[in-house]
Amino acid sequence: MALHQGYDIQNGTETVRRNSEINYGEFVTVNKTMPIPAGFLKHPVHFLALGFGAGCVPKLPGTVGTLVGVLFYFLLRNLDLLIYLTIVIVLFVVGIWICGRTARDLSMHDHQAIVWDEIVGYLVTMIMAPPGWVWVLSGFVLFRLFDIWKPWPIRWADRRVTGGFGVMLDDVIAGIYGLIMLQIIVYLL
Repeated sequence: MALHQGYDIQNGTETVRRNSEINYGEFVTVNKTMPIPAGFLKHPVHFLALGFGAGCVPKLPGTVGTLVGVLFYFLLRNLDLLIYLTIVIVLFVVGIWICGRTARDLSMHDHQAIVWDEIVGYLVTMIMAPPGWVWVLSGFVLFRLFDIWKPWPIRWADRRVTGGFGVMLDDVIAGIYGLIMLQIIVYLL
């Protein structure tokens, strides 16, 4: 079992953590409070969970992760609704595992660099969205609004549900709120 020295995010002390697969070596700082190990993105699970590296930006990683979701949406938007929903469900289920694994390896639940949940949450908001940039932008703003504001039960899920399912759940609920609001706007217009 490999050991690597790290930084304990919880209390600011040096620690030695066990990692059965990879010795990540030195840490790089994502921002002042959330360090991640150097080389962390080399692991394919972490690369996905961190939104292909989008979660490593020092400011607004959730917003940047949602922009990756916009790219996913452009790839999926012309699919039949049933196929789109199936892909979103698969991405959600896969997300439970990759986010849970990455959170465990970072020793922190829902580390802000984990943005796979934002990608999937945005795709939920965009279910049945009409074509056009106005709707892509509206969905983006609505999803981010609910993801940041966290009205009930989003905040409850964020604080109470643990593991990979907990990482994914609050963003999917925010995505559902965004979906409902987007569809109301479409209906009213």
